[in-house]
Amino acid sequence: MVAPKIPNEPEREVTPEQLYLRRRELIKNAALFTGAATAFGGSLWWFTSRGRVARPRPEGAAPEASAEAVDAGLLVPAGAGALQVAKKGEFTVKEKLTSFDDVTTYNNFYEFGLSKSDPAENAGTLKPRPWTVEISGEVAKPGTAGIEDLLKWFPLEERIYRHRCVEAWSMVVPWIGFPLKDLLARFEPTSNAKYVAFTTLLDMEQMPGEANSVLDWPYREGLRLDEAMNPLTLMVVGLYGKVLPNQNGAPLRLVTPWKYGFKGCKSIVRIELTREQPRTTWNMATPREYGFYANVNPEVDHPRWSQATERRIGEFSRRDTLAFNGYGEYVADLYKGLDPKTLY
Repeated sequence: MVAPKIPNEPEREVTPEQLYLRRRELIKNAALFTGAATAFGGSLWWFTSRGRVARPRPEGAAPEASAEAVDAGLLVPAGAGALQVAKKGEFTVKEKLTSFDDVTTYNNFYEFGLSKSDPAENAGTLKPRPWTVEISGEVAKPGTAGIEDLLKWFPLEERIYRHRCVEAWSMVVPWIGFPLKDLLARFEPTSNAKYVAFTTLLDMEQMPGEANSVLDWPYREGLRLDEAMNPLTLMVVGLYGKVLPNQNGAPLRLVTPWKYGFKGCKSIVRIELTREQPRTTWNMATPREYGFYANVNPEVDHPRWSQATERRIGEFSRRDTLAFNGYGEYVADLYKGLDPKTLY
């Protein structure tokens, strides 16, 4: 395989060079927040996005939605696209939610562009209906499921999870979905299954950023089977009570709240159970910096920045990073006997 051309920062998680080079202008305009520059990541760019000139909100738009996102055709009007949630899921944190506007306009989805705002502006090309997911490999009943099948098979839960990006910013998001373990059980993993591999859609018409050779597309991620079967691991189909917006990984994405956000494969079209550890996109691109596990650990820095603290989007001050993003009581036993430094 030809080695991908990679930037100085991780593709999906760190501000691209062309934006970083504008830092003098940004710092000048955000002098009160100069301390954020030390984070070397998305926190400073959050302040710049707040500086957009406000436009009139279209009539009928959901009150949480930004005018920019509605204009892009990615967010549904009020009263449309609602999901029927069966229950408030366990493991929910009691912390202030990150606003719908920030969750849907500040994220990384490089299949639609390199900056944080690009996904909300460009993901209108994605067609999340109809959509099918292939489940294959070491399962007794391989097959294909449509997104509508998944919505019928599994009662949906709302779970409020912390979301921690590898570049040291964080959010609190009310995801809607169902446990991955329930989906896998339906296809009956065999005794040979040790890992679960996830693959994003490969379609340059729908995802024009895949024409950029910066990564070896399609985007791929993976979990150990016991991680996949952990009750925290969620297949997400919505947020804030509504169908998942294109820019957040519609129609189906993975959320593992104790791991860095780049583990969350978006717009999934294939789930394969394997005997061997699957190759994953960032680990293939820069293995020294991105291991297979990517567990949140304040004591193990990224080779080029600290992970000891984080910036919660919407807040001014930094906060301490929690081991396993605060979910250690549910997942720490998965890694007993392993060197914590191997879990990054």
